[in-house]
Order: sequence, then structure tokens, then C-alpha cells
Amino acid sequence: MNKFFKLIGLIIIITSFKSMSYSDQNFFEEALELFNKEKYEDARFLFERNIVFNPKDANSYLYLAKIYNKEENQRKEEYNLETTLLIEPNNEEALLMVMNIALKKSNYEKVKNFSEKFIKVCKKLCKENLKIQESLKNIEPKKNES
Repeated sequence: MNKFFKLIGLIIIITSFKSMSYSDQNFFEEALELFNKEKYEDARFLFERNIVFNPKDANSYLYLAKIYNKEENQRKEEYNLETTLLIEPNNEEALLMVMNIALKKSNYEKVKNFSEKFIKVCKKLCKENLKIQESLKNIEPKKNES
């Protein structure tokens, strides 16, 4: 009987903590406000904190990638973009950012692959893909030049 009450108590504690963490612990809006004020270190802390409580929040990973882009930390930027795309494969901003990184790295095949996907999902940023395609035409090595 004593074990039963301990188990019930544990279930109540876990349920209370779980409901508290999902309802009260959303730091995204505050982090976004700090990001928009260019307070990147404080914003990063809150985006990371939001991820602890909301691990499937693709936007937090996206904004972390944007912060790392500003800080020129490409490795962490790419990691957060990959995570964004794992959670939300059709995220236009993340796809666009990945294409820009691939373009800088002269990874034309990757740019083409992501561009094809981007065309299928774009709603707001479609014109940006046209710019990337134009850049790709201008710098991609010609087949006859080999």
C-alpha cells in the first residue's frame, strides 16, 4: 500500500511538472524581442532555454542559426539549420540559408537540390531563390571549360 501511494505521488509530481513546463515556459517571444533589438547573447540564452522546454520548436533553432550567422560561426549555424529542417523540412528561411551557405562553399549540387525543394514549398521568399539561381548561373563552372 505504501508503494502505491509513492507511485501515485510520483505520477502527480511528474504530471504537474510536465504541464507547468509546457504552459509557462515559452521563452520564444521574449527571445525574439531581444533578437530584434540586436541583443544576441541574451536572445541566444532564451532561445536555448526555450528549446529545453520546447525541443521541437523549429523557430528557436532557426533564430539560433541567425545569431550564429551574425557571429560568423558557420559550424553552429549549419547545425541549427539542419535541426530546423529535421523538425520542419519545408521551412523557407532555413532552406534559403542552407542554400546561401552551400553557394559560399561552391557546393553547386547542394544548391540545386535545395533550390528544387525550395521552389515546391516557397510562399513568401520565392524571389530570393531567383537571386540564388542567377548567382549560380554566373559562377557555376561551364561544362566545356573542364
